[in-house]
Amino acid sequence: MSNPEDFTLFSRREALRRSALLIAATSSFDLLAKPAPRFQLGACDWSVGKSLNPEAFDRAKEIGLQGIQVSYNTGKNHVGLSDAATLQSIKDASKRTGVKVSSLAIGELNRYPYKSDPQTEAWVWNSVDAAKALGVKVILLAFFSDGDLRNDEAGKKVVIERLKKVAPHAEKKGITLGIESYLTAQEHLDIIHAVGSKAVKVYYDFRNAADAGNDVFKEVPMLGRDLICELHMKENGQLLGEGTMDWPKIANMVKDLGYKGWMQIEGATPKGAEIVSSYQQNRKYLEGLFTFS
Repeated sequence: MSNPEDFTLFSRREALRRSALLIAATSSFDLLAKPAPRFQLGACDWSVGKSLNPEAFDRAKEIGLQGIQVSYNTGKNHVGLSDAATLQSIKDASKRTGVKVSSLAIGELNRYPYKSDPQTEAWVWNSVDAAKALGVKVILLAFFSDGDLRNDEAGKKVVIERLKKVAPHAEKKGITLGIESYLTAQEHLDIIHAVGSKAVKVYYDFRNAADAGNDVFKEVPMLGRDLICELHMKENGQLLGEGTMDWPKIANMVKDLGYKGWMQIEGATPKGAEIVSSYQQNRKYLEGLFTFS
């Protein structure tokens, strides 16, 4: 017969072993049970007061964002990211801070319309190369102010023809050109089908759509997950959740749509309010609605 002390020691060891296995199994289960992040959250560099400026990455890090949407060029610097030194400064800032370049945007198209200004064709073409060099997939093309396409059939035709020329270049580089405008979902679809390229999609902004009189809860499902390349989260002059947009309902719609990608906070700063603290509040609000990496 075995020594009782040996049996007791064995029992204690076995109990410890089983306890360790149970803890490991529970930890593994927790990891598996935790939902994987579906979205990433960034902000527009112009909205945090640092257009085409490496300091935008420091500000994004302070806010707690995963990325920053970078302006391809500015009114003072039309060459923008096509300048090697400027491009490198953005790369360096991203590496230094750990904040990603989430996407690019050509906001100057609001002042120099793609539908009428010849120089903008080079901007869009060159922005594709800049996006490729930075490892991003989406470029926002803005169509507001002087570039507005509403009730402008001639302007739409020019845009379609110009997109037809650049789309193969974007396809080859794996870049998506996102149209952001006040047009309806159907008008966006008409342009996309006329261009006939998988490189052209819609850059959807809920606030802009609502301001144009469009029903976002009909439009988003109409466009579908495959034709929306990225999202702007915005309340002009107000914090998210304090304006008129129904963000909880929007969040449910976006989740149901199966969208996976970047969301960029734009605006959403009350007049006279400090940018960083406002964006931290906006970030926390969206974190309550979505799961971010």
